[in-house]
Amino acid sequence: MATKEEIRSSRRSHRRTLTPEQVAAAGEALAGHGTAWAKDVSSGAPGTFTVYLGVAFEPPTMPLIQALHRDGHRILLPVCEPERHLTWVYWTPGTTFVRSSYAPIDEPVGERYGTDEAAGATGIFMPATAVDRDGNRIGQGGGYYDRFLQGLDALGKRPRTIAVTYDDDVLPSGSIPAEAFDQPVSEILTPSGIVRLRR
Repeated sequence: MATKEEIRSSRRSHRRTLTPEQVAAAGEALAGHGTAWAKDVSSGAPGTFTVYLGVAFEPPTMPLIQALHRDGHRILLPVCEPERHLTWVYWTPGTTFVRSSYAPIDEPVGERYGTDEAAGATGIFMPATAVDRDGNRIGQGGGYYDRFLQGLDALGKRPRTIAVTYDDDVLPSGSIPAEAFDQPVSEILTPSGIVRLRR
């Protein structure tokens, strides 16, 4: 079995082969399927969703963020803090971004909220470099989201969670080695639609 870093490197290399047109189309498709998922999770009412800003070769999520906002939802975006901790900032169309001091991502500028605020979210969209059909997920390697989900579990308040990735990043069962601290997922958002896993 390939290591997580080998899989991460392979998926990143594959993503670099995508054309700008393919990336843009993926972003629009993710927005369509993602807003349908949010409508289901929120029973059609306005809710709060944690999302993230896809950068570089990640699936683009700004179309999803904008579509969720148009549907009346509130959006929380992450900020990386020391010791692999996340805080959260509410996004609006006027939000500005700066480069993170701790991870290769762009982060929103604004008042920061803790895990308690995110625990009250309706649903969580989380990044993934790859996910296998057992629900094992590979992120960017920082462990921020695994720690975040552990914190939600400690509060007894984990909202419904979905990993976001490209279609080709959904791998067969047994492809990704699972470690004790890993937090598996049961749903995946791809440009082709929602993949629901048995857990």
